[in-house]
Amino acid sequence: MNTAITFRKASENDMDYLLDLRIKTMNPHYADSHLPTDRETTLQRILYRFDKAHIILLNNEPAGLLKINKADDRTEVLQLQIDPSQQGKGLGKTILSDILKEASSAGKPVALSVLKTNKAQHLYMSLGFKTVDEDEHSFFMEFQGGFEYLSPL
Repeated sequence: MNTAITFRKASENDMDYLLDLRIKTMNPHYADSHLPTDRETTLQRILYRFDKAHIILLNNEPAGLLKINKADDRTEVLQLQIDPSQQGKGLGKTILSDILKEASSAGKPVALSVLKTNKAQHLYMSLGFKTVDEDEHSFFMEFQGGFEYLSPL
């Protein structure tokens, strides 16, 4: 991917963008899972761990959201949403690959969860994530080091 991916801390000024992004990227999966998609619930999901939220910028234009928690013992990808206009171009894969490389070099696992109705789980499996648990709606996945990024984008 020959584009500049950067991140900036999300702020209250981003709420309209984040609400629109979440409705476009996640509400169809929540609806398919028979989970609430109302505005209040959507806002609660946006505000969850908002201190860890970063706007993904592609050539200085908003292209998505990454919420990540880098703890001493593990890295958690809390949310990764790519704007539908930027999906399928390798952006999510590039971001996750960088996260996996950094965590692997520190000897830390990477954890995330994905709704069972979300096809992003195939991307996660292709990068080496394994399902370690599940509940009615989600798979809980983990990546255990040894990351080698082999395919150029």
